[in-house]
Amino acid sequence: MFDHRLILATLLLAASTTAGAGSIDIGRAGATVCAGCHGMDGMSVAPGFPNLAGQDETYLVAQLTAFRERTRTGGQSVLMYGMAAGLDDEDIANLAAYFASLGK
Repeated sequence: MFDHRLILATLLLAASTTAGAGSIDIGRAGATVCAGCHGMDGMSVAPGFPNLAGQDETYLVAQLTAFRERTRTGGQSVLMYGMAAGLDDEDIANLAAYFASLGK
C-alpha cells in the first residue's frame, strides 16, 4: 500500500527544486502587462493591489497558478483570472523569477 503523504512530499520537493528555473529577462518582458496594477518595478500603483517586488518566487508561482486555475478566491482574485488564463507554466516561472529578483 502506498503512503500518500510520501508521494505528496516527493511531489512538493520536486516542485520546490524547479523553483528558480524562470528567466528574469523573459519575465521582465512579460511583466509589461502586470505594470498597470503592480508597477513595472513590482511596486503597486494603486491601493488594493499587492506589491510583487521581492516576493518569494515559489509563492508567486503558486499564486499565479491558482489564479490561472481559478482556485484562489477572495479579494480581487476574479480580476486575475483573465490575466492568468493564458499563462503557461513557463510564463509563470519567468514572471515569478522577475518579480522575486526585484527585492534582491
